[in-house]
This record gives sequence, C-alpha cells and structure tokens, in this order.
Amino acid sequence: MGGHRKSSAPPPPLSASPPPSRLSRFWSSATRARALPPPSDSSAVRTLSADALVRRLGLLDLVLLGIGASVGAGIFVVTGTVARDVGPGVTISFVLAGASCVLNALCYAELASRFPAVSGGAYLYTYTAFNELTAFLVFAQLMLDYHIGAASIARSLASYTVTLLELFPFFKDNVPSWIGHGGEEFLGGNLSINMLAPIILAVLTVILSQGVKESSALNSIMTATKVIIVIIVIFAGSFEVDISNWSPFAPNGTKAILTGATVVFFAYVGFDAVANSAEESKEPQRDLPLGILGSLLVCVLLYIGVCLVITGMVSYESLGEEAPLAEAFTSKGMKYVSVLISIGAVAGLTTTLLVGLYVQSRLYLALGRHGLLPGVFAKVHPSRHTPIHAQVWVGVVASILAGLFNVRVLSHILSVGSLTGYSVVSACVVVLRWNDKSANENSSRWISSWQEGVLSLFIVACSGFVAGLCYRVNAPLVFSLAAVIIALVASVALQYRQVYMRAVSFSCPWVPIVPAICIFFNIFLFAQLHYEAWVRFIILSIITVGVYAFYGQYHADPYADETIVYRRAPQEEVQ
Repeated sequence: MGGHRKSSAPPPPLSASPPPSRLSRFWSSATRARALPPPSDSSAVRTLSADALVRRLGLLDLVLLGIGASVGAGIFVVTGTVARDVGPGVTISFVLAGASCVLNALCYAELASRFPAVSGGAYLYTYTAFNELTAFLVFAQLMLDYHIGAASIARSLASYTVTLLELFPFFKDNVPSWIGHGGEEFLGGNLSINMLAPIILAVLTVILSQGVKESSALNSIMTATKVIIVIIVIFAGSFEVDISNWSPFAPNGTKAILTGATVVFFAYVGFDAVANSAEESKEPQRDLPLGILGSLLVCVLLYIGVCLVITGMVSYESLGEEAPLAEAFTSKGMKYVSVLISIGAVAGLTTTLLVGLYVQSRLYLALGRHGLLPGVFAKVHPSRHTPIHAQVWVGVVASILAGLFNVRVLSHILSVGSLTGYSVVSACVVVLRWNDKSANENSSRWISSWQEGVLSLFIVACSGFVAGLCYRVNAPLVFSLAAVIIALVASVALQYRQVYMRAVSFSCPWVPIVPAICIFFNIFLFAQLHYEAWVRFIILSIITVGVYAFYGQYHADPYADETIVYRRAPQEEVQ
C-alpha cells in the first residue's frame, strides 16, 4: 500500500521555481544579443534557402552606391547658402565636416569587414555589441528619418523635374501646382496634394523590385551623370574665379566656420548605405570598407571643388538663397551651365531617393528575419532575389507621405536617426574590440569591466551633448571646456582600463580614441538640432519600447537568419 501510494503520488513541489514575471521576461528578452561568428565561419550557412539575396555588386557598384546616396541636389544649393553666412571659409567647413565623416566611416568600415555579409547595417552591429532592444531603437530612429526623408526628396525631385520640363515652351507656365510644384493645399495646409511625387516613387519601387542588377545599373548611370555634371561645373567655373573674392577668407570669424561645419555635416550623410548592401556584395569583407571610404572621399573632393568655385566666381555677399550656384553662373553669362545644374539636381535626387528606398527594404528584411517585425518582410522573391514585400511597403509609405503631406516642413526633425546610428556604430567598434576574458576577470566589487566601459562611452556622449548645448546658447567657454575635459578623462579610462583585441580584417585606427571622438562630435551635433527633434527622439523611443514589449519580445529570434544561403550571381554575370 505504502509503496503503491508513493509511486502514484506526484512528487512534492519543493524545488519548483515560480514562473518568470512579465518584467523579468521583458528584461531577459531586451538584453539578449547575437554572438559574433568567428572569422572562419561564413555565417554558419549550411543549407539552401529561398529567402536569399544574390551577390551582384562589385567594388565600383558600391562606390557609386555611396556617392548616389550622399550627393544630391544639395551640392548645388547647400554649398552656396552656407557660403553666404560663412564666406570663402565654407571650404574649411566642408573639410572639417568631411574629416569627421571619415572618422565615422572608419568605424563603419571595420564592422562591415568584420561581420558576416548579411543585411542589417547599424541595426545588426548594435544587436551583436549591445542587445536586442537597443538595436530595435536604433532601427526605429533610422527608419523614421528614411521614411520622411524619402517623401521629402520625392517632392523636391518632382519640383526639379517640372522645372526642367518648363524649359520647353509647351510646358512653360502650363503645369499646375498639384502635379509637381509644391502641391495644392487643403484644410488649412494640413493636406498638400502632389501627384508627380508618388508616380516617381512607384517607378523607382518597380525598378528596385526587379532586382539589384537593374537598380544598380540605374544608380550607376544617374550617379555617373551627376558626377560628370559636377566636374563640368567645377571646370567651367574655375575659369571665372577671381581670387580677390576669397579675401577676407573668414569674414565672420572662426566660429562661423565651425557652425558651418555642423550644418554641412549632413551633406555627407549616406555613405553608410554601403554597409546595408553587404548581402549583395560579391566580396563583402574586401569591398565594403573600400566602398564606404572611397565613396566618401569622392564626395569630399566634389564638395570642396564646388565651394572653391562658387566663392571664387562671385562675392559671398551676393550669393542667392534659392539657387546660388545657378545664379552665379547666370551672372557670368553662362546660362547653359544652369541648365546642366538642373539636370544634375534631377539625377542627384533620383539616386539619393533610389538608394534610400533600397536601404529601407534591406533593414526591414533584417528585422523580419529576426522576428522583431512580421515575417512578411523577410520574404524574398524566388527568381528576382529582392525583398519584394519590404520594397513595396517602403514605397507605399513614402508615396502616401509625399502625395498627401508637405513633409518638407518636418525637415527640422530629421538627422536624429543618422546621428544616433553613427554614434552607436562607433560605440560598437569599441565594445566588440574588448577582450571578453578580461571583461569577466577584471571586475571590481560593484561594477564589471564591461559595464565600466559602457559607462565611459555614455559619459563621452553626455559630455558631447553638454558641450553642444553650451555652444548653442553661447554659454561661457569654461563650461564647454569642462565638458571636453570630462570626455577626455572617460576616453583615457577607455584606453587604459580595457584590454583590446586586434581587428581581424580592416582595422579602424587608434581605437578607442577615434570612436570616442566620433561619439562626442555626433552628439555635439545632436545638441544643435531643433528642440522638436529631441522631442521626436524621446517620443519615438517610448513608442518603440511599447511595440517591442507587446510584439517584438515574443517573436524575436536572434539567430533566425543563420540558415540563409548567400548566393552568388551566375558566373557569366560575375565576369
């Protein structure tokens, strides 16, 4: 009897642990991260998969992709508008901003060469270096920039296209505003109908959906056209340069040059698009770093050339506001160059919009694969090898925004995503260089070495924001110097209290100093943005955490993409 009772009765729940609470489950999910595969492991791919992209992009394609994303119509406008405030010293502004972007590009280049060649870019780097929730937050900030930016660029492209058409007498003054110029406003300006912008977006979406070969060909043609036009503009303008216009070189002082650098920094944004093409690059570990740095250096040279020409042709005080470069050539009797500038602006905006839509779809693809977004975004067309659903989605969102709203009024809340992404990528370089063994062994009683390093990075970022605020409100110099000194102390702690491994392939120099400089300056720029941009950052972060809490944490799988096969293009196409 006793034996039978003992065998049939369930064991007493003495060691049973209570089920995890919602908060503990949320924290466990939010703080999990991907492991970085060893260099010899090419993404641990072993089986074929239908959800794979195809490798068709060579080094030249990647360089043109980066140039296409960075150089838009702004090269014909921003150079002149900033020169009106800075003077001929605007060239130094572009040099300083370009140097800062080169440092950011070095960080991107190291991670692009170190990671498995899969889609994701900054989001994927953050997922590995930090955790799932931080990666999701980076994605959200980047994606809002991309969505609003694509709609705004589409409206600008529609306007430039109509301007180009109006060069022909048939179209002169016969194109209504609701087609391309601005838009027909309703409901007190809350709605602004523009028909041409959604049509342009639809055409580009169809091209991108056809395959990376077709979209890359269009980008290469338009980017080559744009670069050739810029070179012609520089060459033609150089014969009209009067060196006396370069004196005084800094009429408004060195502070104006520094302020100009904070403004023109965003003219270089776009080189990071190359990192998002990793899964479609033929030789990603070799070509991605070269593509990122090569495209940025070409952009720096083009911007400097245009700056020297525009400030040398006419006095900076006489530069116009709407189309300064075109007006400068018109004043010299070279109206044909103004026509070339309009063509270059259309080509520039087309490539910027094309690459922007391309990058968005690849980011959605990555999150769809990992389960942070619905799996429909992870679907890849079986024959065209494009993320068709993600591509159509980003095209539809941009078309709705561009067709119904004057999104250009939201331009002051843009750039938050870019600065956030650049800062986090720089931090990823530092974190992924730490020796894991030292992080576990060299810990004090109350904080681990890893936590101490992250705290140091956070102090550098906060110091950059304080220095930026002090600069913005013209606070006494002592406050800015104090912020810089605190950042230096944190950087020294990063240098001497952490053990760093050597990068396997491309190596960013002087880690952690270079990444720390990037973080400081990026957050310094963040402090220069409109206060509504800060509000947007906070509100979007709260919404993103909510989406993650109710959906992402229950569906995410950090290693869901490790069964994807990364196909090469057919041999005849590679050759």
